Amino acid sequence: MISDATLRYAVIGNPVAHSRSPSIHRLFGEQTGIHLVYDRIEAPIDRFASTVADFFARGGGGLNVTVPFKLQAWQLAQEHLSARAEQAQAVNTLWIHEGSLHGCNTDGPGLVDDLTRLGLVAAHADILIVGAGGATRGVIGPLLQAGARRLHVVNRTRQRAVELVDWWLHRDPAQQHRISAGGLDEAARANGWDLVINASASSLGDAAPALPRGLYAKGSLAYDMMYSAMPTPFMRQASADGASRTADGLGMLVAQAAASFAIWHGVKPEIAPVLQAIRAELDATLPAPGRP
Repeated sequence: MISDATLRYAVIGNPVAHSRSPSIHRLFGEQTGIHLVYDRIEAPIDRFASTVADFFARGGGGLNVTVPFKLQAWQLAQEHLSARAEQAQAVNTLWIHEGSLHGCNTDGPGLVDDLTRLGLVAAHADILIVGAGGATRGVIGPLLQAGARRLHVVNRTRQRAVELVDWWLHRDPAQQHRISAGGLDEAARANGWDLVINASASSLGDAAPALPRGLYAKGSLAYDMMYSAMPTPFMRQASADGASRTADGLGMLVAQAAASFAIWHGVKPEIAPVLQAIRAELDATLPAPGRP
């Protein structure tokens, strides 16, 4: 039975039925001794703001925000954004503090944490990011701060990648030598990339992005932000193209969730045992791909 004292949290998106966030936060709560209820909320596309307002009016403690609402969440929390959320112009974590809505973006730190777990050193790495949406906005800053040598953003619609990079350089012109943009057909690089990140939604449609061959340097990692029990179409494409290793985004999902949990509860849980448990759960059910 849920009492009035139970802490209530949720992930909000559309669609959201695939989300593993309830299991992740339940395990974090058990690990830290915090009793909470964590649900999924599928908000109507045109009623995100009212759904958020209703959740907090009923005493909700915090929301994780997934596609397609991260930009709207950033707009809702305009007056109280973390530095990362201001930088990304996208929010994946919402909470109320002193009567006001606050927003943060934990996607970037979650990705960098997972890359570290996988043994990929972002410092001095040449990185290709496929996709120019909210997921990419959330990770550009943390990857540059981690020391990436070169960051090239490509997108099916070239102009979207150009606009994203131009927006970034307007905010930080000193990074001009480190970040660039192009279309998918401009993804190749003479010596290949150390890391190729699929931040597009292609794997949700059971397809790989239309990338040219020859993208991968020796010892490279292909990383799909989507997660699945089976290798995603992007991961299969990367293996065929010579990537040394591939990984899906489940580790990023758990790591960004841990950062959100720390914002809400003041304690950061251990990631490794929860990631292991969620991976086993995912393998047992063989769901469709999902994303943070």
